[in-house]
Amino acid sequence: MIEIILFLILAIYIVFILQLLFGFDKVKSFEKIDKTPKTAFTIIVPFRNEAKNLPKLLRSFSKLNYPNELIEIIMVDDFSKDLSERICIQWRMQNDDIDTTLLENLRLSNSPKKDAIARAMPIAKNPWIITTDADCIVPKKWLQTIDNFIQQNQPEMIICPVIYKTKNNWFHHFQQLDLLSLQATTIGSFGIEKPFMCNGANFAYTKEIFKKLDGFNGNNKIASGDDVFLLQKAIHSNEKVSYLKHRDVIVKTKPENDLFAFFMQRVRWASKTTGYKNNYAKILAIVVLMANLSLICGFWFAVYGCLDWKLFLGLFLAKYLIDYILLFKVNGFLRKGKFLLSIVSSVIYPFYSSFTGIYSVLFGKFTWKDRTFTK
Repeated sequence: MIEIILFLILAIYIVFILQLLFGFDKVKSFEKIDKTPKTAFTIIVPFRNEAKNLPKLLRSFSKLNYPNELIEIIMVDDFSKDLSERICIQWRMQNDDIDTTLLENLRLSNSPKKDAIARAMPIAKNPWIITTDADCIVPKKWLQTIDNFIQQNQPEMIICPVIYKTKNNWFHHFQQLDLLSLQATTIGSFGIEKPFMCNGANFAYTKEIFKKLDGFNGNNKIASGDDVFLLQKAIHSNEKVSYLKHRDVIVKTKPENDLFAFFMQRVRWASKTTGYKNNYAKILAIVVLMANLSLICGFWFAVYGCLDWKLFLGLFLAKYLIDYILLFKVNGFLRKGKFLLSIVSSVIYPFYSSFTGIYSVLFGKFTWKDRTFTK
């Protein structure tokens, strides 16, 4: 009986991963054509205590291969206690050819980031909004490629890829694998026309659609989710939402260096799932959690002699292989480098994923930017 239950759970998981693999291949890479840039963008960057990271982001802004007259930057300071504000002011003075505004956040809800974006929205001059994070680096052809995509496809919302800029250590590698799985899910779900996930570090939409969807109203009690809830609103309203699959728009962000900070970040991300209204997203989250829990249970059953070790290892290997194929594919698009899914990471991942998921559902309490939030 135990064997049948574990086999069925894993079989359902494999079916869902195969769907995502099919969807990933169905999303074709975007092909740019020669067009004169014409889309005006407002880049919104909420930040808090990011003095170490802001110089790199701002430096990448100054290197953008795009007409300055079509760029507006709004930096929203969420009551930083370090030198973040001074860094923004100095950069603005040194780059006065770029229209840059520095605002102080206005806290109106339980979500500082949503408040920051909503604070910037009324003064945004341009029709297209792009959000990114202070710990990111944007590529030179970022806006140029998004503009080209807009001119060819006339979307109202665009989801773009994000990866980590990692150091050569196992902890960073593990986080990269985790993010790759999220990116694979994002792209794959678009391919099967069931999109529900995106990343606010690289998220573009029209100012008009933000107003039409009534912004973040309805989910601003949840601290996180400035990205996925807006996406799910747009999907529910049948707006034109697209995934931009091109290496020139890949934004790089920083992994965590501290285990506790990493866990809190993942709890913050997982806490959003309780607010999902997308049925496919809910089912997929449950299937992934059950698949990881089944491996943990299978291991203990094998230890206590209730399950044959060969069967358990077979189940583990089957999950390892299907995960490897999905991650290999997305790695080829996002990183174009060597790919390794270590056995150690695959052994640890079910424990990490299950604990994070259960903790976020039962408790949901996490710290973020020196503040404590609950569901």
